[in-house]
Amino acid sequence: MTHEHDEFSVESVYAELLGRAPENKMEPRLAPLFRAMDILGEPNKAFPIIHITGTNGKTSTARMIESGLLAHGLRTGRYTSPHLSRVTERISIDGAPVPDGTFVRIWDEIRPYLQMVDAELESAGEQRLTYFECLTILAYAIFADEPVDVAVLEVGLGGITDATNVGDGQVAVMTPISLDHTELLGDTTGEIALEKAGIIKEGAFVVSAVQPVDAAQVILDKAREMHAAFKFEGVEFGVESRTIAVGGQMVTLQGLAGRYPDILLPLHGAHQAGNAAVALAALEAFLGGGEKELNLELVREGFGNATSPGRLEVLRTSPTIVVDAAHNPAGIAVSATALQEAFAFSKLVVVLGVLQEKDAEEILRTLKESYGDEAAEICLTQSSSPRAIPAAELAEMAADLGWNEEDVHIAEKLDDAIEWAVERAESNNDLAGGVLITGSITVVGEARILLGRPGEREGA
Repeated sequence: MTHEHDEFSVESVYAELLGRAPENKMEPRLAPLFRAMDILGEPNKAFPIIHITGTNGKTSTARMIESGLLAHGLRTGRYTSPHLSRVTERISIDGAPVPDGTFVRIWDEIRPYLQMVDAELESAGEQRLTYFECLTILAYAIFADEPVDVAVLEVGLGGITDATNVGDGQVAVMTPISLDHTELLGDTTGEIALEKAGIIKEGAFVVSAVQPVDAAQVILDKAREMHAAFKFEGVEFGVESRTIAVGGQMVTLQGLAGRYPDILLPLHGAHQAGNAAVALAALEAFLGGGEKELNLELVREGFGNATSPGRLEVLRTSPTIVVDAAHNPAGIAVSATALQEAFAFSKLVVVLGVLQEKDAEEILRTLKESYGDEAAEICLTQSSSPRAIPAAELAEMAADLGWNEEDVHIAEKLDDAIEWAVERAESNNDLAGGVLITGSITVVGEARILLGRPGEREGA
């Protein structure tokens, strides 16, 4: 197969997938997934699974766990969502997006079986397999075909009825839970945790970040009910210390089975150190049941190789342009703390685009509270996603929240928005101004393409 043909084929498969229900229309059901697994010969049982849920930090934590597993010489599969620029990023083998040829070949192999499931669903008056359900089945089929030694799976939404939950994670990882998707998951962090705790299986090993009290209680109760071992950050493991380092931070982590000093983590922010502690505990749980100390050099190698594209990622310097896929208020707040700690900007010009089902007003309010006068100027934009909130609508919200009219700019096209922000950051010959492009992952993905970091091929 020529590369061009692969390129076209991946795009045609993607178009086929997009023809199904959109990603934000998740179906709270698992029966069709089990049916598909049954017909395909149970790829969901072909490899051990580390399953990750939570509100923020899932993808970064998944990538750190994967990096640690690779350092230990294991063949890995990683399934994360959404993608930044290309659908193959969601299904990674050994840390890189699945080759185009494999993606297309396995899709062609499983398509007739998926059509059988579709036909059964439609005759029962139900919706055929959705976009996310099909991608999830494809990931399981690819990982079984490889085969991988271990799969790191990130839930799409929630947990209990998420398509990924057709597999049984021997390690269940809970990243920090906060309010997001409340219309689907519940109005309190406790209710949301109930949904997410659905990934905890009989006899599994639960590793959790620090949680709100109601969420922690739900996770604890579910772990006990499932006879699962459980370990919480701040109780059995955590970040002992961290200092700023060039390009990231130096952390000392207290794990479940040992203490791991002086790990260079090339990611910014206290939240990434927390994600690293959770990733380390998950690695200890998976590799040694939480009782065997890991080799320090391998741990350092794993974290040293960790990347998280689109998470406080520097795309350009002079002025510094940072992209950050913080898509809810809690994400905006932790990023603000990290950004202020890692970069000494004299001023920050924010470019923001938000998708419709997000709490745009709360995101804007959090931006204003977190950055204050440092980010007086803001450019409101929209990605090419049909779900993008119109820039003018965001501008009205900003005005209501107290931004000065002259400090708010509207640019419907992202390239215009970036151009304006760079100009503002450099105004008055300011050499220490910065630009932050944030909000939806679609805005960040498009910014990475515009600024020349399209995918992960260059090791991003």
